[in-house]
Amino acid sequence: MRVKVTERHCEVPAETHERAEQAVAALSKYSPRATSAEVLFMEERVDRIVEVIVHVDGDEPVVARGEDPEFRIALDKVLDRIGRRLKKERDQRTEHQAPPRRDRAGRG
Repeated sequence: MRVKVTERHCEVPAETHERAEQAVAALSKYSPRATSAEVLFMEERVDRIVEVIVHVDGDEPVVARGEDPEFRIALDKVLDRIGRRLKKERDQRTEHQAPPRRDRAGRG
């Protein structure tokens, strides 16, 4: 998955920047159809905001947002949220195939 990290009106530590890239790329295990993701770091007065947008083929993008006074904690929050949403969507997809038939030979 291709990951784009953007910093708006703030400076993000290199460690947090790298962690965001690696963690968001790892989200592809929850949604194999995910093609790309955007990570936005923003700063507003006291809060640091991290927003993650995961683009999925043939579906709406999945968006999550985390806020905290520290970027590291806001990143943890948003990764938890987006992971849960991707898992939920994956679990809701069903196979459109009938279950295997039982053999009726043993019944009389």
